[in-house]
Amino acid sequence: MRFKDKVAIITGAAGGIGLATAKRLGSEGATVVIVDLDQDKSDAAAKEVIGSGAPTAIGIACDVANEGAVLAAVNNVFEKFGRIDVVVNNAGLMVFKPITEQTGEDFLKILNVDLLGAFYFTKQAFLRMRPGSAIVNVSSVHAVETEPLVSSYAAAKAALLSFTRSSALEGKPLGIRVNAILPGAVDTPMLWDNPNVRSGVETIDKADVGEPADIAATIAYLASDDAKFVDGAAVRVDGGRLSRL
Repeated sequence: MRFKDKVAIITGAAGGIGLATAKRLGSEGATVVIVDLDQDKSDAAAKEVIGSGAPTAIGIACDVANEGAVLAAVNNVFEKFGRIDVVVNNAGLMVFKPITEQTGEDFLKILNVDLLGAFYFTKQAFLRMRPGSAIVNVSSVHAVETEPLVSSYAAAKAALLSFTRSSALEGKPLGIRVNAILPGAVDTPMLWDNPNVRSGVETIDKADVGEPADIAATIAYLASDDAKFVDGAAVRVDGGRLSRL
Protein backbone atom coordinates (compact mmCIF):
# COMPACT_ATOMS: atom_id res chain seq x y z
CA MET A 1 0.00 0.00 0.00
CA ARG A 2 2.29 2.73 -1.29
CA PHE A 3 -0.13 5.55 -0.48
CA LYS A 4 -1.46 4.44 2.91
CA ASP A 5 -2.30 7.47 5.08
CA LYS A 6 -1.57 9.83 2.18
CA VAL A 7 -3.91 12.36 0.58
CA ALA A 8 -3.92 12.78 -3.19
CA ILE A 9 -5.56 15.49 -5.31
CA ILE A 10 -6.24 14.61 -8.95
CA THR A 11 -7.60 17.32 -11.23
CA GLY A 12 -9.88 16.56 -14.16
CA ALA A 13 -10.63 13.27 -12.42
CA ALA A 14 -14.33 12.73 -13.17
CA GLY A 15 -13.38 10.51 -16.11
CA GLY A 16 -10.64 9.19 -18.38
CA ILE A 17 -7.02 9.22 -17.21
CA GLY A 18 -7.90 11.25 -14.12
CA LEU A 19 -10.48 8.77 -12.87
CA ALA A 20 -8.22 5.81 -13.62
CA THR A 21 -5.46 7.51 -11.63
CA ALA A 22 -7.82 8.21 -8.73
CA LYS A 23 -8.82 4.54 -8.66
CA ARG A 24 -5.21 3.37 -8.81
CA LEU A 25 -4.00 5.64 -5.99
CA GLY A 26 -7.09 4.85 -3.94
CA SER A 27 -6.59 1.11 -4.38
CA GLU A 28 -3.10 1.58 -2.95
CA GLY A 29 -4.39 3.28 0.16
CA ALA A 30 -4.68 6.97 -0.72
CA THR A 31 -7.43 9.25 0.45
CA VAL A 32 -8.49 10.68 -2.90
CA VAL A 33 -9.77 14.14 -3.76
CA ILE A 34 -11.52 14.32 -7.14
CA VAL A 35 -11.30 17.83 -8.57
CA ASP A 36 -13.47 18.59 -11.59
CA LEU A 37 -15.77 21.33 -12.87
CA ASP A 38 -19.05 19.56 -12.09
CA GLN A 39 -19.90 18.70 -8.48
CA ASP A 40 -22.31 15.88 -9.35
CA LYS A 41 -19.77 14.22 -11.65
CA SER A 42 -17.05 14.66 -9.04
CA ASP A 43 -19.23 13.05 -6.38
CA ALA A 44 -20.11 10.16 -8.69
CA ALA A 45 -16.44 9.60 -9.46
CA ALA A 46 -15.61 9.64 -5.74
CA LYS A 47 -18.12 6.84 -5.20
CA GLU A 48 -16.48 4.82 -7.96
CA VAL A 49 -13.09 5.35 -6.36
CA ILE A 50 -14.34 4.15 -2.98
CA GLY A 51 -15.86 1.16 -4.76
CA SER A 52 -12.42 0.41 -6.17
CA GLY A 53 -10.89 0.20 -2.70
CA ALA A 54 -10.01 3.72 -1.60
CA PRO A 55 -10.39 4.29 2.15
CA THR A 56 -11.98 7.69 1.50
CA ALA A 57 -12.73 9.83 -1.54
CA ILE A 58 -14.49 13.14 -1.98
CA GLY A 59 -15.39 15.33 -4.93
CA ILE A 60 -14.70 19.05 -5.12
CA ALA A 61 -16.04 21.28 -7.89
CA CYS A 62 -13.26 23.59 -9.04
CA ASP A 63 -12.34 25.55 -12.14
CA VAL A 64 -8.57 25.00 -12.24
CA ALA A 65 -8.21 28.10 -14.42
CA ASN A 66 -9.38 30.25 -11.50
CA GLU A 67 -6.67 30.82 -8.89
CA GLY A 68 -9.19 31.73 -6.22
CA ALA A 69 -11.13 28.52 -6.84
CA VAL A 70 -7.91 26.49 -6.58
CA LEU A 71 -7.06 28.17 -3.28
CA ALA A 72 -10.56 27.42 -1.96
CA ALA A 73 -10.27 23.77 -3.03
CA VAL A 74 -6.88 23.36 -1.33
CA ASN A 75 -8.20 25.04 1.83
CA ASN A 76 -11.11 22.61 1.77
CA VAL A 77 -8.78 19.62 1.59
CA PHE A 78 -6.65 20.87 4.49
CA GLU A 79 -9.74 21.53 6.59
CA LYS A 80 -10.95 17.96 5.99
CA PHE A 81 -7.70 15.99 6.01
CA GLY A 82 -4.94 18.28 7.28
CA ARG A 83 -2.46 17.42 4.56
CA ILE A 84 -1.78 16.85 0.85
CA ASP A 85 0.89 14.39 -0.24
CA VAL A 86 0.28 13.99 -3.97
CA VAL A 87 -0.98 16.37 -6.65
CA VAL A 88 -1.73 15.09 -10.15
CA ASN A 89 -2.30 17.98 -12.56
CA ASN A 90 -4.39 16.20 -15.18
CA ALA A 91 -7.12 18.67 -16.16
CA GLY A 92 -6.89 19.61 -19.82
CA LEU A 93 -8.75 21.03 -22.81
CA MET A 94 -8.23 20.97 -26.58
CA VAL A 95 -9.55 23.17 -29.35
CA PHE A 96 -9.34 22.14 -33.01
CA LYS A 97 -8.84 25.18 -35.21
CA PRO A 98 -6.31 26.41 -37.75
CA ILE A 99 -4.04 29.13 -36.38
CA THR A 100 -5.63 31.60 -38.78
CA GLU A 101 -9.07 30.98 -37.29
CA GLN A 102 -8.10 31.05 -33.61
CA THR A 103 -8.61 34.06 -31.42
CA GLY A 104 -6.56 35.13 -28.46
CA GLU A 105 -9.49 34.00 -26.32
CA ASP A 106 -9.30 30.50 -27.85
CA PHE A 107 -5.59 30.26 -27.12
CA LEU A 108 -5.83 31.63 -23.60
CA LYS A 109 -8.69 29.28 -22.71
CA ILE A 110 -6.42 26.31 -23.34
CA LEU A 111 -3.40 27.86 -21.61
CA ASN A 112 -5.48 28.80 -18.57
CA VAL A 113 -6.56 25.20 -17.98
CA ASP A 114 -3.66 23.15 -19.30
CA LEU A 115 -0.81 25.31 -17.99
CA LEU A 116 -1.99 27.83 -15.41
CA GLY A 117 -4.13 25.21 -13.66
CA ALA A 118 -0.97 23.22 -12.97
CA PHE A 119 0.82 26.39 -11.87
CA TYR A 120 -1.91 27.29 -9.36
CA PHE A 121 -1.92 23.84 -7.75
CA THR A 122 1.88 23.65 -7.75
CA LYS A 123 2.09 27.03 -6.05
CA GLN A 124 -0.23 25.88 -3.28
CA ALA A 125 1.62 22.58 -3.02
CA PHE A 126 4.94 24.34 -2.52
CA LEU A 127 3.41 26.54 0.17
CA ARG A 128 1.90 23.65 2.14
CA MET A 129 3.08 20.16 1.23
CA ARG A 130 5.52 18.28 3.41
CA PRO A 131 8.93 16.97 2.38
CA GLY A 132 8.54 13.63 0.63
CA SER A 133 5.49 14.77 -1.34
CA ALA A 134 5.17 14.53 -5.12
CA ILE A 135 3.56 16.32 -8.04
CA VAL A 136 2.89 14.69 -11.41
CA ASN A 137 1.97 16.85 -14.40
CA VAL A 138 0.08 15.20 -17.26
CA SER A 139 1.56 16.61 -20.45
CA SER A 140 1.22 14.90 -23.85
CA VAL A 141 3.23 13.55 -26.75
CA HIS A 142 1.92 16.66 -28.52
CA ALA A 143 4.55 18.53 -26.51
CA VAL A 144 7.23 16.99 -28.74
CA GLU A 145 5.42 15.73 -31.88
CA THR A 146 2.09 17.15 -32.98
CA GLU A 147 -0.36 17.60 -35.86
CA PRO A 148 -2.34 20.43 -37.49
CA LEU A 149 -5.22 22.24 -35.73
CA VAL A 150 -4.04 21.78 -32.13
CA SER A 151 -1.41 24.52 -31.81
CA SER A 152 -2.67 25.90 -28.50
CA TYR A 153 -2.84 22.45 -26.89
CA ALA A 154 0.62 21.48 -28.14
CA ALA A 155 2.05 24.80 -26.95
CA ALA A 156 0.46 24.44 -23.52
CA LYS A 157 1.70 20.88 -23.09
CA ALA A 158 5.22 21.84 -24.19
CA ALA A 159 5.19 24.74 -21.73
CA LEU A 160 4.05 22.31 -19.03
CA LEU A 161 7.24 20.30 -19.56
CA SER A 162 9.33 23.44 -19.08
CA PHE A 163 7.31 24.33 -16.00
CA THR A 164 7.89 20.82 -14.67
CA ARG A 165 11.66 21.28 -14.94
CA SER A 166 11.51 24.66 -13.19
CA SER A 167 9.23 23.27 -10.51
CA ALA A 168 11.56 20.36 -9.87
CA LEU A 169 14.43 22.78 -9.28
CA GLU A 170 12.43 24.90 -6.85
CA GLY A 171 10.76 21.91 -5.23
CA LYS A 172 13.98 20.08 -4.44
CA PRO A 173 14.95 22.23 -1.43
CA LEU A 174 11.40 21.70 -0.15
CA GLY A 175 11.66 17.94 -0.50
CA ILE A 176 8.92 17.92 -3.16
CA ARG A 177 9.52 15.98 -6.38
CA VAL A 178 7.92 17.15 -9.65
CA ASN A 179 7.73 15.01 -12.79
CA ALA A 180 5.72 14.92 -15.99
CA ILE A 181 4.15 12.14 -18.00
CA LEU A 182 3.55 12.30 -21.77
CA PRO A 183 0.65 10.01 -22.71
CA GLY A 184 0.21 8.96 -26.31
CA ALA A 185 -3.08 7.76 -27.79
CA VAL A 186 -5.33 6.65 -24.93
CA ASP A 187 -8.81 5.14 -25.16
CA THR A 188 -10.79 8.16 -23.92
CA PRO A 189 -13.42 10.43 -25.48
CA MET A 190 -10.73 13.07 -26.04
CA LEU A 191 -9.06 10.69 -28.51
CA TRP A 192 -12.10 9.44 -30.39
CA ASP A 193 -13.83 12.84 -30.51
CA ASN A 194 -10.70 14.34 -32.08
CA PRO A 195 -11.80 15.73 -35.50
CA ASN A 196 -8.43 14.76 -36.98
CA VAL A 197 -9.05 11.14 -35.98
CA ARG A 198 -12.65 11.15 -37.14
CA SER A 199 -11.71 12.63 -40.53
CA GLY A 200 -8.74 10.32 -41.05
CA VAL A 201 -6.15 13.12 -41.04
CA GLU A 202 -4.56 11.29 -38.12
CA THR A 203 -4.48 7.51 -38.52
CA ILE A 204 -4.24 5.49 -35.35
CA ASP A 205 -3.44 1.80 -35.23
CA LYS A 206 -5.47 0.21 -32.44
CA ALA A 207 -2.27 -1.48 -31.29
CA ASP A 208 -0.98 2.00 -30.43
CA VAL A 209 -3.94 2.88 -28.21
CA GLY A 210 -3.40 2.44 -24.49
CA GLU A 211 -5.88 2.22 -21.65
CA PRO A 212 -6.31 4.92 -18.99
CA ALA A 213 -5.06 2.35 -16.46
CA ASP A 214 -1.73 2.16 -18.34
CA ILE A 215 -1.19 5.86 -17.76
CA ALA A 216 -2.41 5.66 -14.18
CA ALA A 217 0.16 2.97 -13.39
CA THR A 218 3.02 5.23 -14.44
CA ILE A 219 1.58 8.21 -12.57
CA ALA A 220 1.31 6.04 -9.44
CA TYR A 221 4.96 5.08 -9.79
CA LEU A 222 6.11 8.69 -10.17
CA ALA A 223 3.99 9.77 -7.20
CA SER A 224 5.29 6.98 -4.98
CA ASP A 225 8.46 6.57 -2.97
CA ASP A 226 9.55 3.98 -5.54
CA ALA A 227 10.48 6.99 -7.68
CA LYS A 228 12.28 8.88 -4.92
CA PHE A 229 15.30 9.43 -7.20
CA VAL A 230 13.20 10.56 -10.19
CA ASP A 231 12.81 14.33 -10.33
CA GLY A 232 12.24 16.74 -13.21
CA ALA A 233 11.70 13.85 -15.62
CA ALA A 234 9.41 13.68 -18.65
CA VAL A 235 8.26 10.09 -19.05
CA ARG A 236 6.72 9.13 -22.40
CA VAL A 237 4.00 6.48 -22.18
CA ASP A 238 2.78 5.87 -25.72
CA GLY A 239 3.40 2.21 -26.50
CA GLY A 240 6.44 3.22 -28.54
CA ARG A 241 4.34 5.00 -31.17
CA LEU A 242 6.57 8.09 -31.50
CA SER A 243 9.63 5.91 -31.95
CA ARG A 244 8.18 4.71 -35.26
CA LEU A 245 7.11 8.10 -36.66
